[in-house]
Amino acid sequence: MSAPPVRVLIVDDSASMRAVLRRILSADPEIEVVGLAPEPDAARAMIKDLNPDVVTLDIEMPGMDGLSFLEKIMRLRPMPVVMCSTLTARGAEATIEALRLGAVDCIAKPTGNPLDIAHSSEKLCATVKAAARSKVNRSPEHSKPIDKLLPNSLRDVVIAIGASTGGVEALFHILKTLPANSPPILVVQHMPAAFTGGFAARLDKECALNVVEARDGTPIQCGTVYIAPGGNTHMELAGGVNGRIKLRASAAYGGHRPSVDILFHSVAPLGSSAVGVILTGMGCDGADGLLAMHAAGARTLGQNQETCVVYGMPRAAFVLGAIDREIPLSALPEAILRACRK
Repeated sequence: MSAPPVRVLIVDDSASMRAVLRRILSADPEIEVVGLAPEPDAARAMIKDLNPDVVTLDIEMPGMDGLSFLEKIMRLRPMPVVMCSTLTARGAEATIEALRLGAVDCIAKPTGNPLDIAHSSEKLCATVKAAARSKVNRSPEHSKPIDKLLPNSLRDVVIAIGASTGGVEALFHILKTLPANSPPILVVQHMPAAFTGGFAARLDKECALNVVEARDGTPIQCGTVYIAPGGNTHMELAGGVNGRIKLRASAAYGGHRPSVDILFHSVAPLGSSAVGVILTGMGCDGADGLLAMHAAGARTLGQNQETCVVYGMPRAAFVLGAIDREIPLSALPEAILRACRK
């Protein structure tokens, strides 16, 4: 017997955008659009009456904005919410805050030529269906930053982290906890190109570590986190533990650009001088690359199922035998530091 369709409520102040989203979602036989709301007050009543599985929510609306409404949803009736954002600096800042408040994911509003819209439509439907299967309100208890500085002996280690759906909240938890002189950390978080710079800047404000959007040719340094830019390049490490960031323009790999797999494969030659971490996310990006790291002698960790928003990427890596240990999110910062000690 087939599963019932995912019931979705669309919340957007634009009638034309509500119509576009309804048309896209209704074309998928596994999704049923049960309501359209032009603003939060109407949406609140519809949530009570219709009990949808997922809400798609516009970030910028008149009256109560999407972020304020999301905060109320997560406090009073936690449920899967997918934010719809414009690809602007303002939209990026709001999106990052939404993901921190508990939104499962964010998608860019469908725009552009027919090919762009077709790609956006496929991603929107996949994201909504993943959101219906996701866990919400699973934030770890706030962990105090690890103030103790690491010994100089850990300077010849590189940490590589991959994440997707739910990864923003997980990365904030991990990176805010790690000490200021941690080994270089390379991160691929699936995110639109317009958002990664703002994501890095927001992390930089809240972390003891220096957090930057990666640039081609930059030498990696202890105490710095390099966020792979979204868009047209993959991020790799070239030259070993004292090497440089390499941004390579090429086709998407496994449907992703940047790809966690490509980052992990580039770090694998470091062997025991590398630590690989795979976090919550939809799909299987990173599993093959983490297996290569594991085979080369790196220590490899995965976020456990209970604390993942979507247990997809860590599960794929676990099934391949690529993970040494699965760890709850709250314990991952300490586990990463232990793994750095050869």
